[in-house]
Amino acid sequence: MNATSDAELMARIRDGDRSAFGDLVDRYKDPIVNYLTKMTGNRARAEEAAQEAFLKLYHAAPRYQEQGKLSAFLYRIATNLVRQEERRDRRWRMVSSLLSGSAHAAGKGPDVAAAALLNQEVGREIRIALAALPLRYRVPIVLRDVQEWPYDEIARVTGLRLGTIKSRISRGRGMLRRALEPYRNRGETLAQRPTA
Repeated sequence: MNATSDAELMARIRDGDRSAFGDLVDRYKDPIVNYLTKMTGNRARAEEAAQEAFLKLYHAAPRYQEQGKLSAFLYRIATNLVRQEERRDRRWRMVSSLLSGSAHAAGKGPDVAAAALLNQEVGREIRIALAALPLRYRVPIVLRDVQEWPYDEIARVTGLRLGTIKSRISRGRGMLRRALEPYRNRGETLAQRPTA
């Protein structure tokens, strides 16, 4: 018995056949998870990314046009997810260092494990402080500082004037700095503490 081709499975998925999607997942889950494990260095992260990749593939089925190999398309989706995650992580680290100042100070100390733990705590504190901001400040800050949108695009999407966006970002950053000030001072104290 011949195996059903990827193109046939995608056509069936497009027609609403969920069992065809299950067949496709069974066909590619191990290679995709193994690939993503090598890309991320973490099996659990790889499994989560693989689930997201398959979900994106499922949603792309109505628009999918067979042009060769479905596997190349699926691997491209998976690779893009890893890239997006790495960009988000870099942005959070950048925002962390801008708002707290303690991450860099801690990283220069002799205790690398303590610095890593402090950096994790800094990220957690920033996420808490960001979530506590009023929405009118949180939206433009996340779009600008985390998603790296240009000011004019934020203004267009939110329907606000450019000056209003810049003002809200400035005020929101100030609110974040004030909210994180006690933590920042504690982080600098920890980073400067002599080790035995």
